[in-house]
Amino acid sequence: MLPVIALVGRPNVGKSTLFNRLTRSRDALVADQPGLTRDRQYGTGKLGKRPYLVVDTGGISGDSDGIDGLMEQQVSAAIAEADHLVFLLDGRDGLTAGDEIIAEQLRRTGKPITVAVNKSENLDQNTVAAEFYALGLGEPRAIAAVHGRGVKSLINRVLDSLPSEDGAEADGPGGAAAPAAREGVQIALVGRPNVGKSTLINRLLGEERVVAFDQPGTTRDSIFIPFEHQGRPYTLIDTAGVRRRARISEAIEKFSVIKTLQAIEQANVVLLVLDAHLGIGEQDATLAGHVLESGRALVVVINKWDGLAPDERERIKSEMQRRLPFLSFADWHFVSALHGSGVGHLMEAVDAAYRAAMIDLPTPELTRVLEMAVREHQPPLVRGRRIKLRYAHQGGKNPPIIVVHGNQTEQVPAPYQRYLANRFREAFDLHGTPLRIEFRTGENPYEGRRNKLTRRQVSKRRRMMKHVKRR
Repeated sequence: MLPVIALVGRPNVGKSTLFNRLTRSRDALVADQPGLTRDRQYGTGKLGKRPYLVVDTGGISGDSDGIDGLMEQQVSAAIAEADHLVFLLDGRDGLTAGDEIIAEQLRRTGKPITVAVNKSENLDQNTVAAEFYALGLGEPRAIAAVHGRGVKSLINRVLDSLPSEDGAEADGPGGAAAPAAREGVQIALVGRPNVGKSTLINRLLGEERVVAFDQPGTTRDSIFIPFEHQGRPYTLIDTAGVRRRARISEAIEKFSVIKTLQAIEQANVVLLVLDAHLGIGEQDATLAGHVLESGRALVVVINKWDGLAPDERERIKSEMQRRLPFLSFADWHFVSALHGSGVGHLMEAVDAAYRAAMIDLPTPELTRVLEMAVREHQPPLVRGRRIKLRYAHQGGKNPPIIVVHGNQTEQVPAPYQRYLANRFREAFDLHGTPLRIEFRTGENPYEGRRNKLTRRQVSKRRRMMKHVKRR
């Protein structure tokens, strides 16, 4: 087990900036705004003498009501599982009453603590750290996380205080650590704000892993959560809710949307979470279009299904099929994340969609299906000539790509392309994944020869005519 180092402190002291510096990534969303981080964010430390796990946490505000209380529960969970705590403070603000309250809370945990005074750039290090000795937690270390000043010596000091693990070889200063623990099938949960994505993740995990609160915009960052189900590794990705662009006013929300779209690209399977009470909105259709364009396998989850009358359920199903006909390839599951009904079958649907997305398609079988499809329904004529489709092979996975070779393939109309896609999908049970077909026209070895032969014939005819005139 790698040692776990948790970053704790007041809001807006630079914990996410330090997290990104230690992991050499941009996984944590960073902005000059308090309360941005709300969930635990895990990463593998890549700066320091040896590998370790680092945990970014939300700011401790001291307020136990509402969402702040839920955030502090996440911080408490991170502290409980940590081997060492880095107590981050703001050198520009100096020692505050809030810092003293947090210091007392951390002291009671009995965990080893290192005090780091951040934002010390352009300040005298000895002066900026002096007043924090009053916390009684040892020597404060002045750092500037945004520039990296003092960060390397800070983390090496922390690692020196931890017992070395068997087999944990030091990579040297700045050496590469172990890869991030994002294993198995990557599952991204996406949807509009407040549709229940975080609640569904907590239900799947069986614990309050992320903050779930009845308030739009609770999740602001993409959180990667490794877990196991029936002995198989997975990684759940909780994402921020995506609203219509016209309603996005804060720069933070714009970055959150970008990270959500990036999470879709990183995922193997996407769970598109819809709210049964809200029906299908324009943003739901737009987000579904993003998933389809990315080629990711898809499972549609209609949440908050409990408490609806039978006729209301039928109306909602009809509306969803009418508004999202291009998602007919996906499984639709009607669940209640809050109470757990219907959630137990989601992982089966995820596995099925992933298998379809990663399937190996033999060339002889693809060609056989193509020949049968062409035999039953011939391609149309183009300028009096029949389009000829000769053979097919696989061109990629996630999503499956089928490459069809023939003549005049650039003229294949869209309805015939859909016909072929349905035949391939039916033949290979490609349920839960988009399917892409690429057409390629082979080079015609006789192209241009007709004109050459015509010129030769003309030349021969002219010679014959001259010979006739001479006679």
